[in-house]
Amino acid sequence: MRILLTGTSGQVGWELQRTLAPLGEVIAADRAVLDLADTAGIRRAVAAIAPDLIVNPAAYTAVDRAESEPDLAHAINAIAPRELAACGIPLVHFSTDYVYDGRKPGPYTEADAPNPLGVYGASKLAGDQAVLQSGAPHLILRTGWVYGLRGRNFLLTMQRLARERDTLAVVDDQFGAPTWSRLIAEATALTIARWLDRTDQNATSGIYHLSCGGRTSWHGFAASILAQLAGTETNLARLTAIPTSGYPTPAARPGNSQLDCGKLAATFGVRLPNWENALALCLEQDVSISTK
Repeated sequence: MRILLTGTSGQVGWELQRTLAPLGEVIAADRAVLDLADTAGIRRAVAAIAPDLIVNPAAYTAVDRAESEPDLAHAINAIAPRELAACGIPLVHFSTDYVYDGRKPGPYTEADAPNPLGVYGASKLAGDQAVLQSGAPHLILRTGWVYGLRGRNFLLTMQRLARERDTLAVVDDQFGAPTWSRLIAEATALTIARWLDRTDQNATSGIYHLSCGGRTSWHGFAASILAQLAGTETNLARLTAIPTSGYPTPAARPGNSQLDCGKLAATFGVRLPNWENALALCLEQDVSISTK
């Protein structure tokens, strides 16, 4: 099987290059091969590669900058998925918790109505809807609070700032489940294998939530990161909690990003661990890398 993989420089895309390899030949399409901002060229590029499966973790993810670059965000997050789905090839597309407004008190299910608060969430929702309406076999995997050991993310930012600053103020009234990019990639590969093993992919096409279990705030997440650093380092920043109003941003954030992943578990038997266990695994990996 030939697998076209986009977004290989991103956190999830980079991990997927490894986890998808047992399923077939992975064609890692960087921007030079497949520019998702070039709407007119997407179908030509896909036709030239001739894949049996498309996996699309690529996205415009600059949440705040999207407020001033709505056309570019829409091109990559909405139009590009539409063009990929229009090729009629089975498509695995990644979505986000930002399609929800975060006002629900409990975890969001796939049946909950989306209501994005900003340009980024609206552009991702438009891409989801285009894939749903395409008629192509598809999986839409919604995740959130993604972190990893490479790229730009909350984990690496907190580790750096904890060493550079005396105090560190982090929002404590936004809630979700931090999710390690490596686990997303491993769960995705397992889900794809089980999906493709079925005689009718359309029967299980649709939206699935994919995130770690449990719930914490950004402050709680930061506290767990700093606790790990405190075991080996001194003179770390003092962590304080602030409300969302104390850290204004151009784009509004959902107050609740917790996702109910029961549908994925029931359909494909795939479920990620609690976020605290996943973070411990990730940080253990970080130690093993740094000591080599």
